[in-house]
Amino acid sequence: MPIYDYRCHACGHRFEALVRASSTPACPQCGSTALEKCLSRIAPAGKIEAIRMAHRRVAAAQGHLDHYSPSDKAKLLQGKKNI
Repeated sequence: MPIYDYRCHACGHRFEALVRASSTPACPQCGSTALEKCLSRIAPAGKIEAIRMAHRRVAAAQGHLDHYSPSDKAKLLQGKKNI
């Protein structure tokens, strides 16, 4: 399943979504399916690990890593374990 960037025509919200070929995504903010597929930005060379760690910190703050044990969660946030 590829990740695509979208912009909602109804509310202007920009978001990423994992999309199967047979499904149509909906805007997470307003629920509209009137979307424009946008070009994704390419991560600059040498910055990928920093970007991944920043995304993990955001995921942890939002509670998405709560199903990990405290030790595994700490390893993820220190970059010592891949998911």
